[in-house]
Amino acid sequence: MPAKKTINNNPLLIVISGPSGVGKDSVLAGLKKNSPNLQFITTLTTRQPRPGEVDGRDYTFVSRKKFNELKDKNELLEYAQVYGNWYGPPKAAVREALQDGKDAILRVDVQGVKNIRKIAPEAVFIFLAPASLTELEKRLKNRYTETPAGLALRLKIARDEMKQVGIFDYVVVNRQGQLDAAVSEIQSIIKAEKCRVKTRQIVL
Repeated sequence: MPAKKTINNNPLLIVISGPSGVGKDSVLAGLKKNSPNLQFITTLTTRQPRPGEVDGRDYTFVSRKKFNELKDKNELLEYAQVYGNWYGPPKAAVREALQDGKDAILRVDVQGVKNIRKIAPEAVFIFLAPASLTELEKRLKNRYTETPAGLALRLKIARDEMKQVGIFDYVVVNRQGQLDAAVSEIQSIIKAEKCRVKTRQIVL
């Protein structure tokens, strides 16, 4: 296994998480428009692309053999199996971004945050929260993709995830109709992190 390389030019690894329906994709899209120095890390998956999905934009689609090779080489920040398919962000893409002086940002679930914190404790962990569970329920209902049982399960998971906010460094509330404010808050967090006297050192 190659020796770990320390990144010394103060780029950040930013991890965004939060309950389903809170607007993580919308916030990331807003950051893409306004933050040219951010490198978005695309998650690898073994599942087949869905209609409209683009390889390298939505996910990076790989074979199960390739995914297992990366897993065995410890080249994934974390990984999980969902409905028979594997998902995980690659370390190589993060290293490349950091070595280019760019801040790497990725989206994972709360369980993934726990795993990444063990590997990269100096990352910046941001929890994206709804203004309330009532508002989150309205958002999920408006997607028209959930059965009553599915909606109840997602809300239960959301309650459990919100109890784990203590493992994060920051909380940003994404209020309905105020997406720009949430994006601006995350940009302010990144700016503040750049002003730290003791810089974060990412080692992968």
